[in-house]
Amino acid sequence: MPRKLLTIVATYLTTVVLMALQKPLFLLWYAERAAEASSAELLGVSLNGLLLDSTVAGYICAIPWLVMLAGIWITIPQGAMRRILNIYFFAIAVVASLMVAVDFGLFRHWGFRLDSTIIPYLATPKEAAASVTWSDLWPAVLLFFAYAALMIAVWRGVTKIYRSERVSILRRAGQTFIWLIVGGLIFLAIRGGTGTSPANVSKVYFSDNMFLNQAATNPIFSFLSSASRSELKEGDYHYFSDEECERMFEQLQSPQATADTTSVLNSTHPNVVLIILESFGRTITDEIIDGKEVTPHLNSLKSEGIWFENLFANSYRTDRGTVAIMSGYSTHPKVSIMKYPQKAHTLPAIARSLHDEGYTTTFTYGGDANFTNTISYLYGTGIERVTDQRTLPFDVPLAQWGYADDVVCDYFADEVLELASTEKPYFATLLTLSSHEPFDVPYSAFKNKILNAAAFTDECVGKMIERWKQSPAWEDMLVVLIADHGIAYPEDLQTGELPRQRVPMLWTGGAVKQGGVVVNDFSSQADLAATLLRQMNIATDDFEFSKDIFSPATPHYGFWTFNNGFGLISQEGYVRYDCTNNTVIESEGDKVEQFILDGQAIIQKMHKDLLAR
Repeated sequence: MPRKLLTIVATYLTTVVLMALQKPLFLLWYAERAAEASSAELLGVSLNGLLLDSTVAGYICAIPWLVMLAGIWITIPQGAMRRILNIYFFAIAVVASLMVAVDFGLFRHWGFRLDSTIIPYLATPKEAAASVTWSDLWPAVLLFFAYAALMIAVWRGVTKIYRSERVSILRRAGQTFIWLIVGGLIFLAIRGGTGTSPANVSKVYFSDNMFLNQAATNPIFSFLSSASRSELKEGDYHYFSDEECERMFEQLQSPQATADTTSVLNSTHPNVVLIILESFGRTITDEIIDGKEVTPHLNSLKSEGIWFENLFANSYRTDRGTVAIMSGYSTHPKVSIMKYPQKAHTLPAIARSLHDEGYTTTFTYGGDANFTNTISYLYGTGIERVTDQRTLPFDVPLAQWGYADDVVCDYFADEVLELASTEKPYFATLLTLSSHEPFDVPYSAFKNKILNAAAFTDECVGKMIERWKQSPAWEDMLVVLIADHGIAYPEDLQTGELPRQRVPMLWTGGAVKQGGVVVNDFSSQADLAATLLRQMNIATDDFEFSKDIFSPATPHYGFWTFNNGFGLISQEGYVRYDCTNNTVIESEGDKVEQFILDGQAIIQKMHKDLLAR
């Protein structure tokens, strides 16, 4: 019994140390950001992180504990027991080190620790891997092998402690009792202590510096805690009574049916072309390097159209941004609605509304539209024809994500002109691709790969629009250019930060009454749906989360979510709020408390709507 007990104690303690080792490694991995913290704060990362490290250690100890409990009553030879433990520890080492390596690599791009957000992307590994560059890959691979080797070596040493023994029935009963007590202690470690609140990510948060809180989080726990339960739980995000939430939400949205609007189009039934620009944050479109604009074509079109100066992306990923733009549906702090096709298909959508008005509806993308259930969402919300890399008729090499924007824009330009030659009105959507990681494009304008890829997309789109301007189709055309989300440029710009969420939107085309108009009112991507459809005298009652930007009766604010947090901004200030820890990350202005309540009402309303899927 002493050897058996020593084996499980050694397993637990060595596992805690192995988990704790992730903290200094993570801080070294992101040394530039860690350098901004004091020595006491860096120490706090490791000390506060121990709670979740011990929880993970408890999970890992559970199977060895169970096997050794069985071994009290079932004869398992010493050699066989050691082999069982070694096989188990080998598997855990491989899985755990893989999760840690993936987490370290993704944090640079996602801004939060590994969780179940990655699961939908695993269904299309080729497309998911297309974002990974060699500079991301080789350190992560090295970390994987080194960390796995260390865990295997340590745990092999632990298994050598184990000794089998023959005991009487009476002593077996005594050992079982003691072993059940040990199991209770392991359960306490898994639970995170005897307090009323079980182990959760917020328990390791200790600083107003979100990077330090993220660094203290164990990525294995973060993934398991989100993947092992439904992210849509009845009690989550319940801040107000249902009646109070509805009242607050109605005040925030203002009923579209009774609101006046300012007409900005020459026609109530223009042909609509929607161009969703991949990763086109304002930090890129506003950038000038050595006197040279990164996106000169987009910027030049401002004088010919309607420019929305204060538009904010509702989220940080293409799947979520696409739904916000095309369905006027804001984003949940944790889940992508595309993960729930049955609910996604019930959403209102610009395409569905226009299809009901007799419009032909198409969607074109140079990559694989199966990625993150996109094609299911498109067909389910009124798109009649989806064209992607599987059906595009090109005899050119594929980039990592699909066909580059130059050939796709040429194809889409032809498609729009062909649609214009028919008698039916049309709604044609293009999602660009080349300004996505890894930013490999047949172009050389800027040394920075992010800027160079954006400049390439800008030129491709600019040439496409110029073709339309030279055709009769331009007269009845409304072209809407809008980004799907922002991007980490500069590279230290984190998900959810104000500059990263600010994105461009421009309306141009012959259907626009007056060019050179700048709209300074604050708004979100999700507001496009109600704004566009109101201009076309089409009912927007179903678009609960979308506001008419041109209506003077509508509250003007931008709203966005990030990993279990939200932001809200208006001309009176802004707030960024962490829902995990219920704390303000950043704020400005005198109405911060009201902004928090407003954001909570929006999230509660959305969460309830998703639960009703």
